[in-house]
Amino acid sequence: MTDDKDKPTYQDRLRGILHSDRPAPPTPMKDHDADGAEASCAAFGYLRGIREQAESLELRFKGGTSRWFSYGLLGTWQHNPSEGLLLEFSGAVVYLVLIRGSNLDKPLNEGSINLTRGGLQRHRVLWVREMTEEEIKQAGDTGPTIDSIEVAAFQSQDAIKDWLSKKAPSFVE
Repeated sequence: MTDDKDKPTYQDRLRGILHSDRPAPPTPMKDHDADGAEASCAAFGYLRGIREQAESLELRFKGGTSRWFSYGLLGTWQHNPSEGLLLEFSGAVVYLVLIRGSNLDKPLNEGSINLTRGGLQRHRVLWVREMTEEEIKQAGDTGPTIDSIEVAAFQSQDAIKDWLSKKAPSFVE
């Protein structure tokens, strides 16, 4: 029997990766789980089945933290190639999620999935992650990249408009 206290924790492994001088290994275009229901690219993971739907969207941040939002709370969302994706989740408060990157609507090699119409619109995206500079350079123009993800909570429409006018003015109505 192995002693769990001798095993490195997730945070230890993450620190080793983030603080390593060696380049990150290339991220495979497809990463299948045991039954082949999930796949991924460097920017996001998704359900392969055309009729499959996820219950929530996980946001993965560079620092190793994650945050989940229920697709049931997803209201309007907008894509503007010059600003990114703006998702609105409404519950007790309104959460805005601003995802910045490039090629966010570009189909993956398979051609049937992209982050916007084939993914988020159909609730097939399981997670979206901020990529490192090296991963963004590797992806180039071949696929979507996620530079940053910002999340903010609001209790009033005025606060939403103020935040958007500073962060992503093209989304202000």
